[in-house]
Amino acid sequence: MAIHSPANRLWWNERIEKQELIWILVAFVWGLIMFFAMIYWHIAGEQNLSNESYRVDPETYAETVESFTETYQVREEGDTGIPVVHPPAGSDIYMIARLWEWYPILELEKDKTYRLHLSSQDWQHGFSLQPSNINIQVHPGYELVVTITPDQAGEYSVVCNEFCGIGHHNMLGRIYVTD
Repeated sequence: MAIHSPANRLWWNERIEKQELIWILVAFVWGLIMFFAMIYWHIAGEQNLSNESYRVDPETYAETVESFTETYQVREEGDTGIPVVHPPAGSDIYMIARLWEWYPILELEKDKTYRLHLSSQDWQHGFSLQPSNINIQVHPGYELVVTITPDQAGEYSVVCNEFCGIGHHNMLGRIYVTD
């Protein structure tokens, strides 16, 4: 119920004030501009990753990641002993999201192309590669394959940007890119 009832109970038949009509028009035009800007940046922005997506059994994917890790492990890092893998350039590389880690740590070569496979073993996670602006949703039961070519050497952080439980704030991973 309004504070002051309108004189005419059929409010939708009332004339719209000029100032209100201008604001409606401005909002509509701005909405159209943003809509077409999204289409433009999708095509011309070169910010969309080329990717593929497949259904996968989480346990089978975990076995694939373990096999990949055992084959290409070069060292362990940190107190937890997370393996660091250095796969050959141009190969398929694998990471798995699970409570509350990204596994394994990848060591890649600059200017080489890789096919990065991502999946989750338990919950939905977010793959955010920092300082690059890459954000991907990672779901259990799905394998997302992204083609990447690191063009700068350095250490990149992998952050989970999708709340996944009490240890979410500790869910960090790394990717090293060497010359």
